[in-house]
This record gives sequence, C-alpha cells and structure tokens, in this order.
Amino acid sequence: MKRIDDFLNSITMYRLLLYYLIALVLFGLFFATAGLLSFNPVVLIVSTLFLLAVSMLTNSVFASVYEAHTNVESVYISALILALIVSPAKNLHELIFLGWAATLTTSSKYILTIKKKHIFNPVAIAIALTAIVLGQSATWWVGTAVMVPFVFLGGVLIVRKIQREDLFYSFIVAACVTMLTFSVFNGTNTPAILQRILFGTPILFFGFVMLTEPLTTPPTKQLQIMYGAMVGLLFAPQIHIGSLYTTPELALLTGNIFSYLVSPKEKLMLKLKQTVQLAPDIFDFVFSSDTKFSFRPGEYMEWTLSHPKPDDRGNRRYFTIASSPTEPDIRIGIRFYSASSTYKKSMFGMTPGSTIVAAQRAGDFVLPANPAQKLVYIAGGIGITPFRSHIKYLIDTNGKRDIVLFYSNKTATEIVYKDVFDAGARAINLKTVYTLTDTEHVPSGWTGKTGRITPTMITAELPDYRERLFYLSGPSNLVNGFKDVLQSMGVKNDMIKTDFFPGFVA
Repeated sequence: MKRIDDFLNSITMYRLLLYYLIALVLFGLFFATAGLLSFNPVVLIVSTLFLLAVSMLTNSVFASVYEAHTNVESVYISALILALIVSPAKNLHELIFLGWAATLTTSSKYILTIKKKHIFNPVAIAIALTAIVLGQSATWWVGTAVMVPFVFLGGVLIVRKIQREDLFYSFIVAACVTMLTFSVFNGTNTPAILQRILFGTPILFFGFVMLTEPLTTPPTKQLQIMYGAMVGLLFAPQIHIGSLYTTPELALLTGNIFSYLVSPKEKLMLKLKQTVQLAPDIFDFVFSSDTKFSFRPGEYMEWTLSHPKPDDRGNRRYFTIASSPTEPDIRIGIRFYSASSTYKKSMFGMTPGSTIVAAQRAGDFVLPANPAQKLVYIAGGIGITPFRSHIKYLIDTNGKRDIVLFYSNKTATEIVYKDVFDAGARAINLKTVYTLTDTEHVPSGWTGKTGRITPTMITAELPDYRERLFYLSGPSNLVNGFKDVLQSMGVKNDMIKTDFFPGFVA
C-alpha cells in the first residue's frame, strides 16, 4: 500500500488519468487483435489518431481566438475518452462523426462556459449533441466484459489519487439500487442483473473517469455525495420522460447543472506581486487579483502554469490558499526540492507581473460552524498552509476559538509563519507546540519538543483530547501516520478531518 501511495504522490492527477486511458486503448488493441472485440485493431488505431489530431487542431484554433492558456493533457484525455466510448470508424461517414465529436468536445471547453467556469463535461455534451443532431451516439465499448478488470484496477487508483471515493460509491450504490429495483419488478434474476450491470454496461468507466472529472464536480464532500447519487439514479436506462430515455451522458449533464449551481464560479488570472523566502527551500508566492475574490479559510484551488516542455507531472497543481480572506492579496506556500518538476522550476523563475491561472476552489478543510468546538491542528512541513489561513482569519476577525497547534518539522530552519502563530497566541490564545524530528541537530536554546508526535505528547498537552476535533495536514504519509496515532488513542473517525492536499508533487 505504501508503494502505491508513493507512486500516487509522485504523479499529478491528470498525468495518471492520461496514462490510464492510454493503457485502456492498448488493452483494446490487444483484445481486438485476439478477436475478443468486434472491431479491427487497425481501425481503432486510425480512429484514435484521428481523434487526437482533430482535438489538437481544434484546441489550437480556439486557444488562439480566446487567447487562453492551453492544457495539452486535457486535449489528449478528451480524445482518448472518445476513442474508448465511440466505436472506431469503419468508413468515411463514421470518421466524419468522430471528427464532429472531437470538435464539439474541444470547442465546448471554450464556448459553454460562464465567466470562464465550465458548465458541462465536454465529452458528455459532445456525445449528447451528436445524438440529437446527427443521430449517432456512443457505444461505450470500454464497458465490455473483457475490459472491465483493467478499467477497475486503474480506476481505483484514479479515485484514490483525487480522494473522490465517496462520490464514486454514492454513484455506484444509487445506480445499482435503481436498476435492481426496476429489474425485480420486471421479474429479472438479481444475480444476473448485477452481473450485467458490472460486466455489460460502462458503469465503472463512467464512474471512475467521467463522473469524477474535477472541473464539473461540486467542491465539498457532502455535495459530491449528493451529485453522485443524483447521477446514479438517472444512470438507470429505465428512467424516462415520455419517449425520452436517459443515457449515461444525459445523466451526467443533468448532474453537471446541479454541480454548476452549487459550485464556486471564479477563474482568476493572478499576477505575481512578490516572492518571499520563508525557509531554505520554502517560499511564499503572493499574488494580486483584479477580480474580487472570496473564499473560506482552508480551501484549495487548482493552479495552472503554462510553460514549455512540461514533464510527466504536467502544468497543473493543487495548492491550499495560505492567506486569509481578510488579506488583500492571495498567497500560497510552496516547498521546492532538488529534483523539482518543470512546473515548480518555472514557478521558481516567476518574476513580479508573471501570471498564473487559479480555479476550481474547493475543500472541506474549513473551520467548524460551532465556535465552541475545541480544535487541534496537526501539521507536518508545508502542510501548515491551511492553518496559517485559519489563524490569520481568526486574528483579523477576533474569532475566539480553543485551538492547540502541533507543528512538526525536521529542523528548526523549516518552521514558517511563526509570526502569525505568535500573533495568534496574543490575540486568540492559540497554543502552538513545535517539535523537531531530527533529534541529532536540535539547536541550542530550543524550548519546543523533539521527536515525532506521539500519544504521550498529545495527552500531556491535551487531557481533554477526546472532546476535540482534529485537523491533519501534510504529506499523505505523515497524515496517515497522524491518523493512526489518533485512532490508537480512541479518537473517533468523525472527529478527524484530513486535508485533501495533492500539492506535494515535487
């Protein structure tokens, strides 16, 4: 499991999805060659290359017209999804259909937006439009039985990476229950219908790939569960209004409307104001925005930085907002590594006036509504950023809360935002417990703790720890370690919040 988590931490979500889709196309080629799929492998190759070419050409045209930052990975991903759900073209007529599907998919990313916010899943809207206008639609061949094991294995990695398990499960349960209910009333054998759902429909690929697409999913876990259940209910082919029956793409588009209504709408073009070095390898990037921007302390955003020849880790990252909504500028804290990605190298090279795109504000790592709830913050390394946002906000709004912060670093030189936490001690009675894990290089005069955060350390500082809500933030291995410590102490799972922080990709 640790090796899987290490792999997932080393790759961006979009690059993982891209590799997954490429693998599925290759498996499709293998099974087509073996005669287990109904089409010729050469036809699949030609169709896939054609979809990629049309998508890239269309994206180039629209990006030029709209003067927009382009995400090449997104173009490849959309084209490969089309290759997996639309039957390969056996003649010119079907090739033209593929061309229209690719053109509509790519162009919808630019046209069907409100204030630069996506409304519909691009592939779903394209397939729906071709069905209405051209009378041709997707066959979802990726959902055939021979493909299911590979769809499942890679799909599990996708939802684990983006932490959308609850969304996926709510969709699967709602879809299966709905289809089973209709089948029972029709006298169908339950095991037979379950087998048909899992091995004869695209339910797994749809749930893993299209449903979880970040740009059109709601921002919080509760809303994501509602979204998944809604789409799952409509996924059942027996649902209809008159002669109009639902299809996977129509179910998703309906859910997209709900998602748009409940989601933040902003997409910001931010200008770098200054870069502040906080520690030997940690920097604050401070941005200004021409657009008024409101958010809740602890939320994160997707940050897109176009740069030449991006490596396998791509040109997009998720970073928690380190600033408070009360501050005029937007800041993010970033750690740089000796083998940093091309993304971080380009970011390190930004100068005042350089631009970056921030969008998809989301996250549940926010202050509880009840101000009387006692809190514990546990942070490892650069995972301190959401707590800087929380505490600065409470200082500026005079928000009194009972908070104890445990802040773990390898060395004292890695401690950041101490000025904010010191101000928090004076203004809101914040208690901060610093600890250093490199016990062999503790500076003289150090008054904090040493070693890892343990049950003994927590109980010594917090006799009332069972009454407190714990917030954990940092690299996934540290967060999982902190969570194991708390569970060994009898802390209930619903009293532990973990930050979705995939920004640790180097």
